[in-house]
Amino acid sequence: MKSDIEIAQEAKLHNIVEVAGKIGIGPDDLELYGKYKAKISDEYLERIQSNPDGKLILVTAINPTPAGEGKTTTSVGLGQAFGRLGLKAVIALREPSLGPCFGIKGGAAGGGYAQVVPMEDLNLHFTGDFHAITSANNLLAALLDNHIQQGNELQIDTRQIVWKRCMDMNDRVLRNIVAGLGSKADGVVREDHFVITVASEIMAILCLAADMKDLKERLGRIIVAYNLKGEPVTAADLQAVGAMAALLKDAMKPNLIQTLEHTPALVHGGPFANIAHGCNSVRATRTALKMADYVITEAGFGADLGAEKFFDIKCRMAGLKPDAVVLVATVRALKYNGGVAKENLSGENMQALRQGIGNLEKHIENLRQYGVPIVVTLNSFVTDTQAETDFVKRFCEERGCEFALSEVWEKGGAGGTELASKVLKTLEEKESRFEVLYEDTLSLQEKIETIASRIYGADGVTYTAAAVKQLQNLEKLGFGNLPVCMAKTQYSLSDDPALLGRPAGFRVNVREAYVSAGAGFVVVLTGAVMTMPGLPKRPAACQIDVDENGKITGLF
Repeated sequence: MKSDIEIAQEAKLHNIVEVAGKIGIGPDDLELYGKYKAKISDEYLERIQSNPDGKLILVTAINPTPAGEGKTTTSVGLGQAFGRLGLKAVIALREPSLGPCFGIKGGAAGGGYAQVVPMEDLNLHFTGDFHAITSANNLLAALLDNHIQQGNELQIDTRQIVWKRCMDMNDRVLRNIVAGLGSKADGVVREDHFVITVASEIMAILCLAADMKDLKERLGRIIVAYNLKGEPVTAADLQAVGAMAALLKDAMKPNLIQTLEHTPALVHGGPFANIAHGCNSVRATRTALKMADYVITEAGFGADLGAEKFFDIKCRMAGLKPDAVVLVATVRALKYNGGVAKENLSGENMQALRQGIGNLEKHIENLRQYGVPIVVTLNSFVTDTQAETDFVKRFCEERGCEFALSEVWEKGGAGGTELASKVLKTLEEKESRFEVLYEDTLSLQEKIETIASRIYGADGVTYTAAAVKQLQNLEKLGFGNLPVCMAKTQYSLSDDPALLGRPAGFRVNVREAYVSAGAGFVVVLTGAVMTMPGLPKRPAACQIDVDENGKITGLF
């Protein structure tokens, strides 16, 4: 089997104008970035607002493992399968971050014969959206420090600066730094921090903003620091909103590319799901719903993170009502959750499968709480045995879930027609009765504890003294009605990455809480999760290269 990048580079891409034409977008409605990618104009977005909405299908997964689950691959393959069935479908995905691309995870374009292309462009600079977000973030940081240097009219307490700089790279040494060293003209000496761009509040704001007016209002609400009286200081107070919005003007427009089988794909925004809300932009999802009869979108990592935030943050804020959920699992990942080492996953092991399938069971139970019909798909590997596949199929059907085998990695859309048929059957026979997990009126601690108990399966929540004080202060400041965005390891239902399967008898440990007032949620840090990741011992960057003809190798 060829590598992902080899398959992508051998593909015969259609001009993006041709791809757009299939769903009624004319050449004048596109802002071209070469032959194979484009942004969709604001004029077109306005023109389609009266169109009826298509069906919204969320693709999520069990907790990720080193064995791989293939959530994006399944999303792309399902979209291609709809196309093979003659149905009008659009895929709505997030943009990849350079951090994991050069780190351990690799890119996020799907895999095998279920990819979005051009794969290299998507995984690298793409249309510059992340650069715009990074620039707007760091402009605000520069204006903040300059204000302090130029007399500090707002009486900012330099010990209570909460706005961090960002860059789209895993760079552990920037987590905690000292800024302002040098002469008096070089600024006030203070501790500072970096986050990865996909954890920036501006990334979340861009992905949740409905339009430019909403974007500017959200940017203005960003809290950058507190003054000497303990009152919030905002980006609006620093008169930063206009310039930030100017940097983000083009980044607000959804990006259009294609799959290997020329299915249209809107790829826009990219917040991480373990430290942010993990969904593509509201604007792209709404646009897709007006363009197509079926929209396939995904939420990052396992359903305990991405799907929970898709429902409780994105759908709550945007008024979206998903019609079905596809839950992705693999035999290999389930055996890993059952205690089998990565290097031993190829052999049949029914005992490990029985032990690990509790992870899948918990995600099924969790998704049912939202009232959305579920289809479970098993992403097929050549090492899977018939006995293993039959066991998972029977397990799902006994729990009232539709089940389909997915072979999209190997066969593209043809390998996803069984899944597409089951999704269509579910849409026809089962009505979505979507509801969020908790009400806005609950206290912040009640919201945290609802997620911890009902989604993670925890016995309770343990808070540091600092976290309790922070939550109390946020409620005093009027942020108690906001949803919570749980920052947690993706590898476990708990906040301990070593607890695999379906852990029990544990408590979730909350160490810090802060408000992303512009995004409209309270971020809750649990366990040891980091907002600036580090590179592994052998980064993926070490195998990436470009030859004398400009051909990139080593991306995956």
